[in-house]
Amino acid sequence: MNTFRWLTATAIALTAVPLAAASMGGFSPQRLSQHVQTLGSDAYEGRAPNTPAETKTVNYIIDQFRQAGVQPGGDLVGGQRSWTQAVPLLKSDWQAPPQASIDLNGQQVPLTQGEEIALRSPTNGSAAVNLAGVPLVFVGYGVKAPERNWDDFKGADLRGKVMVVLVNDPDFEGGEGDFGGKAMTYYGRWTYKYEEGARQGATGVLVIHETAPASYGWNTVKNSNTNTMFDIVRQNPAAEHPLVEGWIQRDLAARLFAASGLNIDAMKAAAKRKDFRPVPLKATLTAQGTAKTEVITSRNVVGIVPGKTHPDETVIYSAHWDHLGIGRPDANGDNIYNGALDNATGISQLIEQARAFARGPQPDRSVVFLAVTAEEKGLLGSEYYAANPLYPLGKTVAVLNTDSMGVWGPEKNFSISGTAKLDLLDLLIAEGKRQGRYFTADPHPESGGFYRSDHFTMAKTGVPAISFKPGNDLVNGGTARGEANAKDYTEKRYHQPDDEYNPQWDFRGMAEDAQLLHLVGEHLANSRDWPNWSADSEFRAARDQTAAERGASLPYAPLEPAPPPPLEKPRKGERG
Repeated sequence: MNTFRWLTATAIALTAVPLAAASMGGFSPQRLSQHVQTLGSDAYEGRAPNTPAETKTVNYIIDQFRQAGVQPGGDLVGGQRSWTQAVPLLKSDWQAPPQASIDLNGQQVPLTQGEEIALRSPTNGSAAVNLAGVPLVFVGYGVKAPERNWDDFKGADLRGKVMVVLVNDPDFEGGEGDFGGKAMTYYGRWTYKYEEGARQGATGVLVIHETAPASYGWNTVKNSNTNTMFDIVRQNPAAEHPLVEGWIQRDLAARLFAASGLNIDAMKAAAKRKDFRPVPLKATLTAQGTAKTEVITSRNVVGIVPGKTHPDETVIYSAHWDHLGIGRPDANGDNIYNGALDNATGISQLIEQARAFARGPQPDRSVVFLAVTAEEKGLLGSEYYAANPLYPLGKTVAVLNTDSMGVWGPEKNFSISGTAKLDLLDLLIAEGKRQGRYFTADPHPESGGFYRSDHFTMAKTGVPAISFKPGNDLVNGGTARGEANAKDYTEKRYHQPDDEYNPQWDFRGMAEDAQLLHLVGEHLANSRDWPNWSADSEFRAARDQTAAERGASLPYAPLEPAPPPPLEKPRKGERG
């Protein structure tokens, strides 16, 4: 470690509550705050893709990257790198709220979009939904996992039917079983359930919403699923998406089961068992709606600090710039989904990270700053980058993603989204110790955080990737205050108009987190290390397949323990 890094880490470790930007390695709480205040303001209209707000947001990030001193790192235009990567997306909008009803033993029950049901506008290549009396089938958690000897379908023919599924995976309720316990696997994500529905040939998939297993309330479901939908442009979109994708309230699901002589709790208990078999329900779905579909082009914003020795090897910092835009008004009439915490904070960190690298010594490897689009629509900007990388994935050292940073002051600890074993995490923990802080595993792995942010699309290609999470053990208030703040945000602000900038937010912890991430990236950018996934990771094989691209470079080597800070004797006249 060079002298600057050691002195910086020592200063942070010795300062319980840092008060000045200088004590946080030059990361300014004031600048971080200003970016969030700007991007999270009503003037940016919630930063939805393919709106005037996208142009405004993209221009802001480009301008800040330019002022920071980084170079353009996007698409090649006329032999020169531009500031953006074009991301073609399929856009789908309901022309009017869809009409839906369920027949329960001959009784027609109308469903209101956004209330009992939330139907997503179609992204399977169709422009209209026109269902009349389509049978509903309960298929438990909707999981087919051969490696776990688990199959909820048991050969059932689901063509021309709508699957009704539980959210999360079979271990959630009991906390143990074939899916690793409480921590959600990808099988628990709603995105997987739609994908599996398409593979099964089903007409549609309806996910039963419950707050605990979903990790968010119905307001979040409503706000996220009744507005404009996007997807990357696919050659065969119907292979990934059934015609009907949506959610229903638990109370409606209970009525479906009751009409079939079933109890919802008994059905949930049955779905936890490996011998579960699909249960046809005595109910049908009728739904009509017309969507306007078109292909649009959104933008990832890309800056780069080229490496002086190995410019073809890259360390990537990423964050998503988008949010939900303008949508349904809340009880106060506010219809702008500002996304101040989610994710103006992550973009703020990205901009200031670019500034720190551009103004520091030129690194040996290149450092890329990637602000991606359409995360809120299914990690689409990062998925497009992973499929169309601007820099070779085999020579991408690591991805450090930030999605919703800490705004409640300095933290004693830090975390990552989900549970993962990789050398990159070991490095993060080691650098955190140099700050005098400790690592805490994701306190809520059941929320499936690992699969809900942009690092996941890169992890699937084998690139070591983490999404940093601020700590919940606050210097002011400890874990009690940290957990209370997180609960309040999830219930009242997450994907709601109230995710707005608050002048009472304290950005000192975020500045300290930015410095921690800087030390990690600086180590990677100035070493010959190639961190990898653990031997039993599902991403290890994909990484190992690109080993030849990295040649004979050294594998990751753990950091040496940090030396203890020197102690000074008090000067004459000073207290010891």
